[in-house]
Amino acid sequence: MRLLAVKLLLTLPVAAALAYPLLQPEADAGIFRELEMLGPFAAISLTLLFLVAVFLYCRDLQRALSLVRPACRSAAPRSVWLMLLLPYNFIEDFFIVAHVAQSLRREAQTNDALRPFSHFGMLSGIGWCSAQILSLIPHAIGSLAGLLAVPLWLAHWHLIRRINRALSAAPPAIVEQGNAG
Repeated sequence: MRLLAVKLLLTLPVAAALAYPLLQPEADAGIFRELEMLGPFAAISLTLLFLVAVFLYCRDLQRALSLVRPACRSAAPRSVWLMLLLPYNFIEDFFIVAHVAQSLRREAQTNDALRPFSHFGMLSGIGWCSAQILSLIPHAIGSLAGLLAVPLWLAHWHLIRRINRALSAAPPAIVEQGNAG
């Protein structure tokens, strides 16, 4: 319960940063200005494309957690869908990335399919989450952070897809049953 309260408290400044361009239109800053520069058709198309990509990314994260033995999971596979809950997702994304990486690390202790992977996306995952937060800063800093977030997010997504392929192709992990005597 405390963790949820902390997440909600951290979401307040995110919500304020997202609302800032709407409340202060004279600031001429933020993602809304950038989308407006594209024109309505391109802005709507880009927004829809982004939402479809986030949906597919969440599906791959859910699959990764589903391919991990339940005893190794740090979070339920369905929890990744919190990534679609604005503005809460800006904070929750850090936890989603960490839970997936932690679950994969635990699975790797007994699953040789994960041997080729050493870091399970923590660097690129936390990198895109951090850049996403920084992208809320108005003007050039926010725009540059947003541009940095995209390749880091794509790198993380690519790694998760590679891990999913490796886990799907591997024989089921043998779970120790203890003494069956």
